[in-house]
Amino acid sequence: MRVTLAAVTLILAALLASPARADDTIKHPGDHPDYRIEIEPHGVFGLGFRYDGVGLGAGIRLSIPIVKNGFIPSINNSIAISFGGDFLHYGGCYNYNVDCSANYLFFPVAMQWNFFVAKHWSVFGEPGIVPFYGFYDEVCNNGKFKGCSDPSHFSVTPALYVGGRYHFSEHAALTMRIGYPDFSVGVSFM
Repeated sequence: MRVTLAAVTLILAALLASPARADDTIKHPGDHPDYRIEIEPHGVFGLGFRYDGVGLGAGIRLSIPIVKNGFIPSINNSIAISFGGDFLHYGGCYNYNVDCSANYLFFPVAMQWNFFVAKHWSVFGEPGIVPFYGFYDEVCNNGKFKGCSDPSHFSVTPALYVGGRYHFSEHAALTMRIGYPDFSVGVSFM
């Protein structure tokens, strides 16, 4: 919980501190990088997704712009379809004190609504779904520990993310995403 609070605080501080200079990028519809695909390799962190503890992993997200000027034509926004794959590893078997772990493969699919708020900053919201596949390690799979059973092998959960990008250049940005079922930090190439 502290990690999530710290991450939210850092992102909000960065977003609020940056607009100290007059920058009216948001007022110029379509004045944002023109790209065909965004490729975002990232580190992934999960907190208690159907499992105790912190999940750590890596993944990739691809975003394809579908509308250059989004739902609000008077501001600088765009719409993309975002999808990808993440691997998360959790240690500590639920609430049982046994030496086992779980792994999850996430396959997020979301609508990404981007707002280009300043020359180097953009923010986004992503509602969507996450099909996932979960599996335990051998310790739990061999039935040695009572109550240590496999997580749902395959299921789908709703997803909701908010995030931001610091654009180093027109074609590269540091990307941060917080939400459910996980959060990530990576680099976007556009």
